[in-house]
Amino acid sequence: MATRPELILASASPRRLALLNQIGIEPEHLLPAYLDETPERGELPRKLAVRLAQSKAMSTRHKALQAGIAENALVLGADTVVAVGRRILPKADTMEEAASALRLLSGRSHRVYTGVCLLDVGGKVHSRLVETKIRFKRLTSREIESYLASAEWRGKAGGYAIQGIAGAFVQRLSGSYHAVVGLPLFETVALLTGAGYPVQFNWLNQSAASGV
Repeated sequence: MATRPELILASASPRRLALLNQIGIEPEHLLPAYLDETPERGELPRKLAVRLAQSKAMSTRHKALQAGIAENALVLGADTVVAVGRRILPKADTMEEAASALRLLSGRSHRVYTGVCLLDVGGKVHSRLVETKIRFKRLTSREIESYLASAEWRGKAGGYAIQGIAGAFVQRLSGSYHAVVGLPLFETVALLTGAGYPVQFNWLNQSAASGV
């Protein structure tokens, strides 16, 4: 009988880990990949999201092989890109960057592209791209200033976190909410199941532990 594969998450994001936990998955290893996420010249947002997800997964697999923990492991990587048209909004590291992004997003629609990459036990690449359209309300200067004071924007693509205070800015969302948070659950489960990871086995274990 084949040994159950382990799962390595190529991310330091507590949001992605929490989303996996939500569907009953606890990765055996957390091995973040730290890459230069600067877009290539002329690179479109959707291509960037997939490229970075794949690069993170492959970088982490390389480290896992060196550490001797990748022999029977799947590697999951993801990346989220916020864009207005072809313009890619960077992760906000300063208050000025966040303020600029919020003013741009105010009262208009934008798109969030989330790339997911799973490397199977043999290292074969399996990828998905999820596109979500979001429309923000028109933000007042006071709302922007108050949001900036919360510091919730720090390190977030587009300068906001939809799972937090900024959820109040969203008028409409078409697509995957979880993808905007950081990991589309439907596509992730499909990739894991296709690679032989027993997602439902974890659900059965949780059921048994709770006495259901």
